[in-house]
Amino acid sequence: MPPQLSPQQLKDIAQASRGRRGCEACTSLICPGWESLPAGFDERSLRLLGTLRDGPDEPGWNEYHPHGTRTDSPQAPVAPGYHPYNRCDVHACVGCQRAFLRYTEFGGYYVDHRIRELNPDLIVG
Repeated sequence: MPPQLSPQQLKDIAQASRGRRGCEACTSLICPGWESLPAGFDERSLRLLGTLRDGPDEPGWNEYHPHGTRTDSPQAPVAPGYHPYNRCDVHACVGCQRAFLRYTEFGGYYVDHRIRELNPDLIVG
C-alpha cells in the first residue's frame, strides 16, 4: 500500500512540479483535466509517490464543484476527500519529476485509466 499523502504533502509535491516542462517520457500525459491514459503508454515512466485514498473503506461519490465546474473540467478543483480524488494515487515522471494524479474509472462494461496533471493552484482543502 502506498503511503497516505496529507493535504500539505500534496501541495508540496504540486509546488515542486510547478513549471516543469515535461520530457519525452511524459509529454503525452500533460493535460489540465482528466484524460484517458494514452494507449501504449509505458507505465514504467511513472513512479508512485503516494495515495489520496483514505483507508480501506469504499470512498464516497460526492464531488466538489463550488464554481459549477465538472469532473473533467481543466479548472475543476483538486479536492482530496471528494470523488475522484478520494480514489487517486499521485505519480511523478521518472525523467523530469512532473507530478500527475491517476485513478481508474469503472463503468458498466469498461475500465478507463485516467490521468491529470497536478496543478497546485487548484488544490483545495
